Amino acid sequence: MQRLYDFFRRHPTGVDGFWAVVLFGFAFATETAHHEAGRTDSPAVVLPTVAALCVVMTLRRRLPEAMLVLSVVAGCAQLVLGVGINAANFAMLMIVYTVAAVGARWASRVALGVGVCAATAAQLRWPGDASGGGNVVTVVFLTVPFVLAWVLGDSMRTRRAYLAQLEERAARLEREREAQAKVAVAAERARIARELHDVVAHNVSVMVVQADGAAYVLDAAPDQAKKALETISSTGRQALAEMRRLLGVLRTGEHRESGEYVPQPDVEQIEDLVQQCRGSGLPVDFKVEGTARPLPSGVELTAYRIVQEALTNTRKHGGPDAGASVRLVYFDDGLGLLVEDDGKGAPHELYEEGGADGQGHGLIGMRERVGMVGGTLDAGPRPGGGFRISVLLPLKPAH
Repeated sequence: MQRLYDFFRRHPTGVDGFWAVVLFGFAFATETAHHEAGRTDSPAVVLPTVAALCVVMTLRRRLPEAMLVLSVVAGCAQLVLGVGINAANFAMLMIVYTVAAVGARWASRVALGVGVCAATAAQLRWPGDASGGGNVVTVVFLTVPFVLAWVLGDSMRTRRAYLAQLEERAARLEREREAQAKVAVAAERARIARELHDVVAHNVSVMVVQADGAAYVLDAAPDQAKKALETISSTGRQALAEMRRLLGVLRTGEHRESGEYVPQPDVEQIEDLVQQCRGSGLPVDFKVEGTARPLPSGVELTAYRIVQEALTNTRKHGGPDAGASVRLVYFDDGLGLLVEDDGKGAPHELYEEGGADGQGHGLIGMRERVGMVGGTLDAGPRPGGGFRISVLLPLKPAH
């Protein structure tokens, strides 16, 4: 049964051709019997119209508009030649349905008009023939099938158009979903690039400072050199751990470590960051003003990374005797950050580019981070020397 159904779906013209042969057989047998019973219709007159209607039945789905015209011609020939209604006229119902379902709009309207007029024309041609419709009731009875065929076909057209619209909408939503996924991936990669920059720049700068110090005091103070090397080792391990988790986001199918791919530093870890900088030889004064309270994770990460980037820039450009200060202020509706140094500094353009090599993110990355949480950033040289970074991060109410 399934194979037969699949065959019908793949070969609609063949199926229609089969039914056309059946209609031709019934019509020809009926007209032959009528002729032998004394009717005036001869097979030679009936055959052309029946054959035309069978062609209509066979090709109605492939050429609906052309077959509608052929059915009208065949119907007119029946009226002119006096060929009575026969089984082949069933093809007229089918062509009305087909044109209403898949044909052009103009052809659909013509099919409805022809179908409505067919019974009236038959009554006028055969006024005394009951089979042709000799009264109003018969005319209505013969007209209703044509109207129903057209309504069914037009409903099928509407349903197909609706389904096509749904499919097109689903395809469009799928394309939009893919585009959004690509944008999200690009944004995530950009975020990872910023995180990598902060991790690498900060930790490597600490390692370079400690390595220089160890080389300087290696002969004179071996204990200090050993301590510096231990700091380099621990800093390197910390950087590698953070980089592994950051790069884990870029590997498909990799399991999460401890429930998260990327470490999310918070405001409380700023003090640890300051202690690390002090251990690397950079004096940092750290103060917290206001009442500490839980903050949105995005604000905490942004605050941590800005302080980390600012202290890294101080270490790079501030000179050997530079010092820095970090102020963390809790307002009612925001979190304030003020990071200043008193070093010799570097041209503002280098901070914008991210360093003397021009390869980092620098203030551009800071502004991107601040902008993502709706904050403001003000950065520039201090009047008495050094550099100053002031940031205000709004605190959105928790939902």
